[in-house]
This record gives sequence, C-alpha cells and structure tokens, in this order.
Amino acid sequence: MESIDGAIVGREREQGVLAGFLTAAGGRSLVLRGDTGVGKSALLDHVAELASRADHRVVRATGVEAESELPYAGLHQFLYPLLPSIDRLDDSPRKVFDVVFGRSEGPPPSVMTLGIAVLDLLSLAASRQPLLLVLDDGQWFDTSSTEVCGFVGRRLTGSSVRFVVGLRSDVPSGFDTAALPQLPVTTLPEKAAEHLLDLRSPGLAPRVRRLILDEAQGNPLALLELPPHVLRSGRTADGRQELAGYTGVPLPLRLQHVYGARIEALDGAVRAELLRGALDGVGAGTATGPARGARYRMMDADEAAACGLLDVDPLSGDFVFRHPLVRSTVVQRATPNERRAAHAVLARVHRDDVERRAVHLAASTIDPDEQVAAVLEAAAESATLRGGSLAAVSWLTRAAELSESREERSRRLGSAAFVAGHAGLLGRAQQLVGSDAAAGRSESPASVVTSAYVALYEDGDVRSSRRHVLAAIENIRDGGVREPDEVLTRLVNLLLAVSQYASDGSSWQRAHEVLGSLGDRMAANSRVYEDAWGDVVRRGAGVRERVELAMADLHTREPWEITRLCVAAYHVDTLGAYRPHLQRIVDREVETGAVASGMTMLHLIMLDQMAVGEWDDAERTGLRSLDLTTSHGHALFAHQTRAYLGLLAALRGRTAHARELQVTVDTWARPRGVGFLTQLADAIGTTAALTDGDYEAAYLHAIGITPPGTFTPYAHQASRTLLDLVEAALHTGRTEQARRHALAAQQAGLPDVSPRLALLTHGALAMTATDSAEAGDMFRRAEDHPAAATFPFELARIRLADGVRLRQTQGRKAARLPLTRAAEAFERLGTLPWAERARAELRATGTAVAASSAHLAELTWQERRIANLAAGGLTNKEIGARMHLSPRTVSSHLYRVFPKLGITSRAALRDALGRLPEERDA
Repeated sequence: MESIDGAIVGREREQGVLAGFLTAAGGRSLVLRGDTGVGKSALLDHVAELASRADHRVVRATGVEAESELPYAGLHQFLYPLLPSIDRLDDSPRKVFDVVFGRSEGPPPSVMTLGIAVLDLLSLAASRQPLLLVLDDGQWFDTSSTEVCGFVGRRLTGSSVRFVVGLRSDVPSGFDTAALPQLPVTTLPEKAAEHLLDLRSPGLAPRVRRLILDEAQGNPLALLELPPHVLRSGRTADGRQELAGYTGVPLPLRLQHVYGARIEALDGAVRAELLRGALDGVGAGTATGPARGARYRMMDADEAAACGLLDVDPLSGDFVFRHPLVRSTVVQRATPNERRAAHAVLARVHRDDVERRAVHLAASTIDPDEQVAAVLEAAAESATLRGGSLAAVSWLTRAAELSESREERSRRLGSAAFVAGHAGLLGRAQQLVGSDAAAGRSESPASVVTSAYVALYEDGDVRSSRRHVLAAIENIRDGGVREPDEVLTRLVNLLLAVSQYASDGSSWQRAHEVLGSLGDRMAANSRVYEDAWGDVVRRGAGVRERVELAMADLHTREPWEITRLCVAAYHVDTLGAYRPHLQRIVDREVETGAVASGMTMLHLIMLDQMAVGEWDDAERTGLRSLDLTTSHGHALFAHQTRAYLGLLAALRGRTAHARELQVTVDTWARPRGVGFLTQLADAIGTTAALTDGDYEAAYLHAIGITPPGTFTPYAHQASRTLLDLVEAALHTGRTEQARRHALAAQQAGLPDVSPRLALLTHGALAMTATDSAEAGDMFRRAEDHPAAATFPFELARIRLADGVRLRQTQGRKAARLPLTRAAEAFERLGTLPWAERARAELRATGTAVAASSAHLAELTWQERRIANLAAGGLTNKEIGARMHLSPRTVSSHLYRVFPKLGITSRAALRDALGRLPEERDA
C-alpha cells in the first residue's frame, strides 16, 4: 500500500524487475515473497496495470484461508474467466475440466494430467492476446491448486503466458518447493520510508514522526496505519513512553492492535457482517478473482469502509477487506459464540454446496448432532472422490465428535482411520483407533479394521491380523446383520488381503468357511476378490467377465476399490485394459489422496509394464514405488516392491542383483509367514537360474513353489511359473515331469482362466510333446493366440523352443524365422543372456549372426575350467569327477558358457576359447 496517486515509493528495483518480466520474450513465472504489509499487493497491482497497458489479458486470483481445504477452489478462480475457451479444446482436456468444475462425473485427474490440460487452455487463451496470471496471498491456495499451479509455472517457456505470485514469508506454502524464480520484497530503506510517511501524514511532530519510523521499521502498511492510530490515541510529542508493552511486539500483532481498535468501535451489526465475510473468505484488495461458488456478500458496512477497514471493488461494487490482516483480525477479535453464529448463517448460505456447508456446520456446532455429522460424512465422501483424502479424515473425525450414539461415533472414527490408513497416515490411523478405545469400549469392529491394517502393512503381521479380523467378522455375523454393511465389507476385504499375503491353504480354507456363512451379507465385489486373489487355478473361471462388469462404473469408485478390482484383473492377466486409468489417477492419490492405494497402483502399473515388455519404464516405476513405500514406513509394500524389482533384474540378466533382492525379501517374509513374498522370492531364484542357464537350480526353485504335475492350492506363483518349471525340467532330463506338468495345466483349464496362462499352456504342451504333429499344432496355437503379442517375453521363449525343435526335425531353413523373431524380441526387451542364446541357435542354422563382444559376458573361473576340460574331450561325468560336481551341474555350466562364447556345441569350444583375449584367459 505504499503507492501515492498511482506512484510507488521506494520500489524502483522491483519495478524494473517486473517490467523486464513482462517484456521479456516467452512465458515465465515469478514469486514475490515478503513479510505482511511489505507491499507485495501494490507490486502485483503495478504489474497488472503494466500488462493491461501492454494489451495483455489479466486474470487475478486471491488465496483465502476459508477455502484452503477445498480441493481446486483456488484453481477455479483462475480458470473461471477462461471457461468460454474450454469448449474449443480437444475432447481429452475438455473432459478433465468438466470433472474438475463439476460439469460431469468422473475420477479427479492427476496433477500432471490436469496441469497439461491447464497448459493447453492457457496456450489457447493466449493465442489471441498475451495472458498474465496474478495470484495474491498464494500461501492460502488449497494444496491441489498449488500443485497444479507449480506444475504449470515451470512449463511456460515458449508461451505467451506469464504467472506472478505473492507469498507471505512467514506462512509455509506448497509454492515453497515449486522451484519458481523468486523476487524478495523487503522493507523500505530509511529514506523511502521517511518519504512515504511525509507524503501520507505530513506535519507530524518530530518525536512522533521518529517514533512511527522506528516502530514501522520500513514496513509500508505500518507507515500508513500507525499515524492515525497514534493521533486518535492523543499521544503527545513525548508519546514514546505511552507505547509501553507495545514496542518489541512483532509488527503484524501491532497492526492487528491498530485494526482491532477500529473494529471494536464499530456497531455490533457491522462487526457481525464483517465476521461473516471474513469466515467465508471474502477477498482483500480490489482485484480478487471469482470464488469456488458464491461467497458471502457484505452489506450495510459503510461504517467499516469509512474507518479504513474495507474498500469497494470497482468491478463488482462489493465490499472487500483492505488487507488480509484486517480479515484475520476480524476473526481473532470475535468471541467463540459470535464465530459460531456467523458459521451457522454461512452454512445456510451454502446449503447447496456439500463441502462448504460442511465446513461451516462443523464450526457452528458444539453439542452432538446426528444431522450435522451426516452432512460431514457426505462431505468426506465427496472429498475422497475428488482426491482429498486428507480433508476427508478431518471431516470424518469431526463427524465422530458430533455423533449422538457411541456406535455411530465408533463407526465414523473407524472410517476416518480407514481413510487415514489408505492415505499413508498410519500414525494418524492408530491415533484414531486409540481415541475410540479410550472411550471405554472394547475394540470395535471398525477399530479392528485399522489396527489389523496397520499391523499387516507396517510389519507384515498376517497371523494376528487374520485372527482379529476373523473374530470381528464372526461377531458381526452373529449379531444379526442381514445385508452388506460398510464395516463388515471392510473387514471381509481385509481378511481376503491378509489371506492373499499369507498364501497358505489353511488360512484360505478358514476364510472360505467364514465368508460362506455370510451369504448375501457379503458384497458382490468381495466375492470376485475371493475367487481371484486366492486360487485362480481352481476358482478363476469367469473372473475376467466379472471384473469387466464391475469395472463398467469405474469412475464412481473410491481409489481403494479401484485397486482391489485391478488386483483381480492382474491375477487373470487383463490388467492392461485398466492400466491407463491407473496411470491417470496414481499421481493424484500419491500426492494428495489415498497414498497406500497409490502404492498398490504403482505395483500394478509396474507389473503390467513388465508383462508387455516396457522394462525400462517398469524399473522406473519400481524405484518410485520403493522410495514411496520406504518413506511411509509400509514395510510389506516396500518388500513387495523389492520382489518385483528382483524379478525384473532376473529377467534382464542382472542376476547377482536379483539374488541380493531375493535374499532380502525372503529373509524378511519367511519368518512372518508372508507366503506371497516367499513365493516371489522363489520365482526370482527360478528366473535368475533360467537366465543364467543353470537349469538344475531353476528346477529346484520351481518345485519349491509347486511340485510337477499339480498346482499347489493358493500358491499364486504356481501357475505363473508353469513354463519355467517345464523348461527347467526338460533341460535337466526330467522329460516325464515336464510332460506331466504341461498336461496338468491343460486338465486344470488354465487356458480358460487368462490369456497369458493360455499362451503358457500351449507353449508347455508344445515343448513336451513327443509327437511332431502335436508339437507343431501347439506351437501354432501359441503363436496365433490373440493376446500372444501382449506377452513378448513368453512368446519369444516359445519361439526359441520352436526354432530349436524345427532345426532338429525339419532342418536349418525351417528354424530361421522363429529363431530370428525370438532373438529380435529378446534384444528389444534388453535381456542379453536370452538374446545371445537365441543368436547361438540361429548361428547353428547357418545364419551369419555377429555376436557383439559387448554382449559377451565374462566367464567365471569355474566356467573357464569346465570349458577347457570339455574342449579337451572330457565327458561331463569325467569333468564332474575331477571338479567334485555332478554331471548335471557340469551340463548347466556348459549351457551358460555356450551363449557367452557365441557357440552352440562342444565341438566349437576349442576355437572359441582360442579367440578370447589374453586377459580373459587369465
């Protein structure tokens, strides 16, 4: 407020920076940061005026505390004036805005998706006229809007859009970490402060003038507000002594004292009008943007304007607060009863806006009120669907406080804890559970949900979690519940999750017994989870269709329900159809919503990326997941991430790293009985051994998951490692076991369960067939399967086996096409050991294939010794006797040596070893 008749005093440097900011080529962002009253708003007004004169379109917004918890309230201010341009956008960004502005239903977009849509809109709006976005009091912007504005602000280069933000330096804000350029706005130098004071308050007595300068400390707002206060107080030239207890108080508090004296002098009706405006977030200054929904309109407040508390917005004619400090002082000076009365009025004003009404009702109510609690619960559900899980926890907690019965209080505390747990706030979830227990009740079913959830995901405690959840379900069942109940459904789904992680038959059998006794009281989707998460071999028929049906209304489902359905889709290998949706919402959940659900979403995205061969992306997703899960203390999810990273490393040939992760996962999971992870650890060992060509070790790992010829019930890796067991068995001379396992897959109906299992079953039957016609038919079935290309690694392995068979049965020429396709696929995937294996087989057909020396791995000392002995003519048995190894282990070592040397037979060993550089021969 240091401007005098349009001129700004003492801000030549800042004005120069702002002029350059406006005239420089290309879009850019700038943050003005300074103390309260230092003049940020005046500088924002200045740059807005400069932009208007330069034929820029200026769009303004102002952050207010009253809307800081309403998702996207701030962004709505910025984008509301640009709504006419939205209809000119393409379908994709237009649909994003339709959801954000409530014009259609759907899941709220991620920060990246919404940010890109905002950039598209700004670019379109600026195509006709350069655009300046001005945000004052950005520290009060809601979290969702701040994240989007930061994303956009970092990407304006090359556009005709400029974005300038004013921030208070004493209030933390999401803009603090937005990495936008900053312009510090400091207090005025002594000469400028004297000049401003003399212009606004001429003729002050020298001692009073000095007193004000000392007290203001160069703060422009203080220089403007303190003189009238001193003069109205009747201070004399010796007035310094009359400020006892005032000097040394922080300047914002001194200014609040100044404003407070004016507020107290107002008529009671005017004070009440100001309080309603302050609590509803009426803007400060004369350039506030439109609110999310209508704000309260202050009336009959001319008295407040006359004493310098209010201004009049020249565009709307409405009263606005002169400065944000006036607004906060109005609230602080009001009594609790006055604030509650004002909130009650505002709740009626916003009766059609569920979230704003809830904010005011919560603040206006003291005694338990079931109707208010229900409104808060509805607002929490709305916030959850909008990506505002943190706000939902607050509203559910307040709803519990206002509940009229102990049962409803407990239920709502349980819901708050449930949402907090999914938001990654395990400590907050435990605190909520503890507050329910502190009420003198035995552990409620709702609190069991949270305590078991925390025990499972924080420490992998499947045993006690299962016991407590089962008991709670039985208590509800025996209590006479006759239809699906929210708490019961949460308990059922948690029991299914615990059983999935335990992955043992006895746990699942007990779960089936209890869940079967619920009958129609069990939700339909929970039945889907029961069949998909447990034993997909025996219960997976028809799950694909049931998942597809449940996914039809995906946009109306809460994040944790989406993840559960997608887990079911993963078990029947149809996750790819839903991955785009997961990728659209995962950033939102990780940043502002259900963080734990976001962790599972990252797992699912990674698994699908692995399945379709996007291995670089999968590794990036896995590392992001590992960072997220470890930082939030979710030990179970962290080790699950390590398991997936280990499996990926094994596929890519980084087998040493894979085995390190295997040991880490197994060491943590096995003592806790987390069978889901111990099976993954065995799968890592199987895959790493296959990649290395150590088929004996691969076979031993594979039968640790399931014996040949059967699929261990409730072992989720049993069917997924079908081809691994068959291939390891064939390479170790166990042809009967391999054939038995392939036939078991066919007899179990695995091709009907999922497309991937169909591909694996056809491949296994082809590899183990003794009849050439049957083998050819099964290889063709695998090759021609509609989903074959969706699983490139499995298809390449089957083509490699087909090429080897064709070379042996029909000659070199017939084998070249499948072997070439296999080699190319392995190369694209980035699994060099498998690529070299395929190239070696291709060379055996007479095709000239250069083995890049960069791809040839070093021989270990043991491999080199075995290769030398084999090149010297010794048999595997003779080599084994000399090196104290079994003939089968010698065979496995030689199979690893062949692709490393780019050969396919023992006869080529001598020449290949002779071509090695001397240092490799050492």
